[in-house]
Amino acid sequence: MEIPPVPPSLPPAPDKEERTWALAAHLSAFAGHLIPFGHILGPLIIWLIKRDSSEFVEDQAREALNAQISVTIYGAIAVLLIFVLIGFPLLFALWLADIVLVIVAAVRANDGFRYRYPLIFRLVK
Repeated sequence: MEIPPVPPSLPPAPDKEERTWALAAHLSAFAGHLIPFGHILGPLIIWLIKRDSSEFVEDQAREALNAQISVTIYGAIAVLLIFVLIGFPLLFALWLADIVLVIVAAVRANDGFRYRYPLIFRLVK
């Protein structure tokens, strides 16, 4: 008689404090509307502070940081495309998509789910 393999255990659900930090990591991207490169600095600071104490917060802060780095790269490309007039609508679409995706990510992280942004470069590992 063969013993069935034990399924891998799931990581524990994040507690309220972890969910709040993950929410803050995503929402800190809005600092870019007030401070130059604040959209990168906010998630970066949270990632540096919490990366050793909470796996969930580290994951979500890293995801937010990668997303904002990607938005910066896409924005630079759109600025270059202004010279062929397609850059203006691309910048607006990028700005709008960033706002919507940050809000969705924040809500999902606050609910305890690991959110993955679409179409981003995962440069920070």
